[in-house]
Amino acid sequence: MQGEGIQYERELNEEQLAAVTAPDGPVLVIAAAGTGKTRTLIYRVAWLVERGIDPRNILLLTFTNKAAHEMLDRARDLVSHSVSKPWGGTFHHMANRILRRHAEALGYKNDYTILDQDDARSLVKTCTQELRLKDKHFPKPDVLLSLYGYAASTERPVEGLAAQRFEHTPIDVDDILKVHTAYEQRKRRLNAMDFDDLLVNGLRLFQNHPDLLEQYRQRFVHTLVDEYQDTNIIQSSWVDLIAGPGGNLLVVGDDFQSIYSWRGANFRNILSFPERYPGSRMYKLVTNYRSVPEILGMANACIAGNPEQFQKTLKAVRESYRKPILAQLRDGREQAGFILDRVRALCAEGYRMSEMVVLYRSHFHALEIQLELAQQGMPYIITSGVRFFEQAHIKDVTTLLRLFSNPGDELAFQRLLSLWPRIGQKTAVKIWNALGRRCDLRKEATRSRLGEMIPAAAREAWNAVDLIASDFDKHELANDPGEVVHRFTKTFYEVYAKETYENADRRLEDIDELINYTSRFETIDAFLNEVALMTNLDAEADPMAGDTDDALRLSTVHQAKGLEWKVVFVLWMADGMFPSSRSVNETGEDAEERRLFYVAITRAKDELYLCVPRMRRTRDGGMNFLTPSRFIAELDPKLMEQARVF
Repeated sequence: MQGEGIQYERELNEEQLAAVTAPDGPVLVIAAAGTGKTRTLIYRVAWLVERGIDPRNILLLTFTNKAAHEMLDRARDLVSHSVSKPWGGTFHHMANRILRRHAEALGYKNDYTILDQDDARSLVKTCTQELRLKDKHFPKPDVLLSLYGYAASTERPVEGLAAQRFEHTPIDVDDILKVHTAYEQRKRRLNAMDFDDLLVNGLRLFQNHPDLLEQYRQRFVHTLVDEYQDTNIIQSSWVDLIAGPGGNLLVVGDDFQSIYSWRGANFRNILSFPERYPGSRMYKLVTNYRSVPEILGMANACIAGNPEQFQKTLKAVRESYRKPILAQLRDGREQAGFILDRVRALCAEGYRMSEMVVLYRSHFHALEIQLELAQQGMPYIITSGVRFFEQAHIKDVTTLLRLFSNPGDELAFQRLLSLWPRIGQKTAVKIWNALGRRCDLRKEATRSRLGEMIPAAAREAWNAVDLIASDFDKHELANDPGEVVHRFTKTFYEVYAKETYENADRRLEDIDELINYTSRFETIDAFLNEVALMTNLDAEADPMAGDTDDALRLSTVHQAKGLEWKVVFVLWMADGMFPSSRSVNETGEDAEERRLFYVAITRAKDELYLCVPRMRRTRDGGMNFLTPSRFIAELDPKLMEQARVF
């Protein structure tokens, strides 16, 4: 049946039209990058309404409420403002909406409280204190909440995940389980749910109460799901229950862009859809409106050999332009210089800096480019975090260097002591004043006095610093800032990071890169002077402080998913960097890393630059030779234009 008001055949291409007008029943839409996924969902909603489906019987599930509202509003604009609005929102939003009506079936009151992150953090902290664990090596509340949440979203036991995460630390897994049990019990007594509970209880409600499930199956005549490749096992199971075996379920996603397993997403949800829904129809959107043919040619080639996927080939609409450029460079410093030269040249051609982005696999990959941008006064914005030297963990591990350089640095002293157990700001100030407002750690008398004043709980942390300080002159550590940071990290900060940060591994990678970077400097003072200059230059070049928004974007590939730029630079295309050696070692495969590379390529509209440094500085001042990324080696050289720089 053709809609009367909307000219579907004129406004959609053949692939989109087929998906939009698909018959009832289970439908899988594989929407490749830049092929109009959102447009297809919007027109599907409009199509259903024009066919006589009451909008209140349509459920649209997305990963942001903003996306749901925008899609539903645009669909209403297509049909009529007078129609009712379909049910739409995130999985958490919809689970909460249903639980508000039926929470009593699970033993909650319907006016249960939803704990925000701060509430949940406070509750976990209370449980830890009541179990008298605060003076032991133990994870901070945010770390525990991250662990508990990942266990919930993957339906894996907390015990196994905790044992894996804290394997090389003095943390007792049994204590983590005790806090988890206490936290769950306390939430029950308070009639409260945290963010993860909404999904878990939403699923339990339908699993345990088939009568309620049937009510919602009758209500939601059609269910649509966006970004289906990013669903976790609970979300997928919840959708399966609502839709029923032969229900009207349409899911849209791209298995090629499944890159979030580290936060619980399970790409097998989309791969197994045809088996879970026998007789389902599959439609593929492969006509790409974003990128030039040369970029799509590389994207198709890079992903073609990945195992376990729905094969598809992107088709270009745009005219031919120029091939992606492979830049073989000496090291990270030359890589940064090359990119800035190209940015200037592209600006001279008429591009704006805001139309370009530098993408990287991990945060620490962007250190040299940030330094080069600051030195040359070029504005940039980091969309995936704060600037390198402003990150908390980098400031933490350089604090000891600052105190060695300037014993009168009160801020450094207070920051150092704040890392130790049972020392707050008041205690730190009291100790500082007792030391005469100066702490020269190179003097044995000062160290002895400081050691006498710190609480017993901080003794282990102090011993790590005391050992470094006692070796400072003997081992000439004033001339080796990297060695100081290395010793401090290995004897204290590594465990501290794992107890404090849910993304401790990423932060420890940053610290390793910092140690490598310090090898350029002959003294602690020289290093600290450079850092101070860089951070001040950063502040001066900060585009957010002025009126312009024309700044170069820096982002991890994960943060860039769903976005696009005219020009894309990809950093550190070397094995061990991209793909990440840590990720490959943890999973035993590189399939998701290859999908991540595919996402990076398909962000580019006009021009793509792949940077391959051949050497990387080590902490002793030497250089490691790198192997070009396997993802580059797999490609036909004819797909690229070589830009050999050295």
